[in-house]
Amino acid sequence: MEKYDVHQPIILKKGVYQLNDEANFNYQLNRVINWDGGELSDVQKVAGKIHDSADWKRELIGLGDMAMKEGRTGNAIAYYRMSEFFMYDGDPDKRKYYEKATKLFYEYYADSFEGDHPRSERYDVHFENVKLPVMHVVPEGKSKGTILLHGGNDSYFEEFLFTVLYMQEKGFEVYMFEGPGQGGVMRVQGMHFTHKWEKPVKAVLDYFKLKDVTIIGISLGGYLAPRAAAFDKRITKVVAWSVFPCFQDILVSMQPANIQKAFHVLMKLHARPLMNLVFGKKAKKSPVIDWGIKHGCYAYEAKDAYSYAKKLKLYDLEPIADKITQDMLILGANRDHFIDYTLIGREINMLKNVRSLTFRLFTDKEDAQNHCNVGNGKLTIDVICDWIEQTDKNNSG
Repeated sequence: MEKYDVHQPIILKKGVYQLNDEANFNYQLNRVINWDGGELSDVQKVAGKIHDSADWKRELIGLGDMAMKEGRTGNAIAYYRMSEFFMYDGDPDKRKYYEKATKLFYEYYADSFEGDHPRSERYDVHFENVKLPVMHVVPEGKSKGTILLHGGNDSYFEEFLFTVLYMQEKGFEVYMFEGPGQGGVMRVQGMHFTHKWEKPVKAVLDYFKLKDVTIIGISLGGYLAPRAAAFDKRITKVVAWSVFPCFQDILVSMQPANIQKAFHVLMKLHARPLMNLVFGKKAKKSPVIDWGIKHGCYAYEAKDAYSYAKKLKLYDLEPIADKITQDMLILGANRDHFIDYTLIGREINMLKNVRSLTFRLFTDKEDAQNHCNVGNGKLTIDVICDWIEQTDKNNSG
């Protein structure tokens, strides 16, 4: 197998494409291209054939098989990894294709982690009964600061290799980790999500003896990272790479106001049968709701849609927001199909004790309108790195 030349400069892809009429399939296909290493020309061939999760699985595996036959291992990794995305708990292929993609990843990018001049190191940090994988990079020359990076509700550790290497090129020392509920920590080791994110963060900070750290949390990490910062002052700056005041509210944030109101009333009344009925009907009509509930029940160990929605109330910044005293940057997207970015007003009002607060809304004019700004990762990371440097200058001046 050919190997990736790890010493070439990192070029992050730019572009947002209309590939599928269903918003979440369209978004995830853009993610395959922008974040995971897929090719636009490949994805365009199959995008119109995807109407449900079974189609997604079949077409992405097909792309992976084709890429492998053609000796395009980097592309195949992207397709196999994301083929698993819409496979649900109980499907034996879910773990099979996750492990296939991961094995190929460490073979193809071997020179990044081993050999005479690796660009990164990989560690396993013990946490309770699992091992948290950590990727560590050190920049050439003097470091501009230390970053602790992690994903969110459905991220994969390996997905952030290029993000980490680009931050390294920008002059930062970076520790990227995968926690409970994510990637192999959940799929292989069996540890599901916890809202008490300060615990896995503490394990990583303790292991590497870190202090004066900027924590960056992507997607659901927009709750998880600030949560960790509330309890650990070794974190001095916080980047929420998504507006994320309360997961339960975000679950219905893109629904009409009357549906949001009915949802909250029924949750307060503990109307489990009725809620499950409503969610069931919605899921039959909407692939994104169907995925959200099935993935959610799996990742959060919930037995039904009602239990899942109830658990999400734990992922709420408000009860601990007053403990967040660091400098904070929040990133939004004006056409995020998961999250209504106007929830930022509520989030700002919660954060009464932050040292400083910056909000940056990315837009379609910048190819950064998607959830987590998939479409222009370079711009987003440049903004984050510039903010870290400027904040350090402001605090030392």
